[in-house]
Amino acid sequence: MSTLGSFVLALQVQDAAPFAGTGDILGMFRQAGPINQVVLALLLLSSVVSWAIILVKFLSFRKIEQQTKTFLDVFRRSGKFSEVQAVCPTLPASPLVGVFQAGYAEMNAQFRMTGATQVPVNPPTQPARPTLKSLDAVDRALIRAASTEVSKLERRLTFLATTASAAPFVGLFGTVVGIMIAFNRIGATGSTNLAVVAPGISEALIATAAGLAAAIPAVYFYNHFTHRVKELSSAMDDFALEFLNIAERNFT
Repeated sequence: MSTLGSFVLALQVQDAAPFAGTGDILGMFRQAGPINQVVLALLLLSSVVSWAIILVKFLSFRKIEQQTKTFLDVFRRSGKFSEVQAVCPTLPASPLVGVFQAGYAEMNAQFRMTGATQVPVNPPTQPARPTLKSLDAVDRALIRAASTEVSKLERRLTFLATTASAAPFVGLFGTVVGIMIAFNRIGATGSTNLAVVAPGISEALIATAAGLAAAIPAVYFYNHFTHRVKELSSAMDDFALEFLNIAERNFT
């Protein structure tokens, strides 16, 4: 293993041309050794994908917030669940729509078993009104739907968490390689002149900076979106309780 490591470092030293000293980051990337080029390419790819996810999630959560507010207004103003169901296709982004539709479907399934066809919120006085066979079954349907909606909201956030935790270590790997190259150049030239040492140190610092640049936005927005998911999960729980209260008050 030590022989293999020495061989790889020798290739790094031979392949890395002297830096022009212009401070051009792109030029430093071109003149970096192959290992550090791979490290920087991985970090750049991770950063680009992370920012794409951040942009998509940001727009998605803004749309979810708008449609959720609209859905709650419709739900609380409507006199029948069927009226709310008619609006649901126009508000597909709201997770409350999925929860409502699961509860509505379960109630309709139970009403079909008893021969009922309507699911009004405030039904008029009738000789035989629709009756739920099991309120617990409706509760379970709401819980399953809420769990499914949370999973949808958390989609792709795992990549941000992975980038946030792994990118600094990938950058650290590039840093270690750069320092090793610097010492190999010192050994090869027998000189501790700054012109010999500086290129490897600069290469190492670029890898560190790239790792932090990829990790910091990923950490921030992962925490931000996780907090938004928790808020929406709480809103779904509250909505499920409100739905169950209406069902229990009118159909049991």
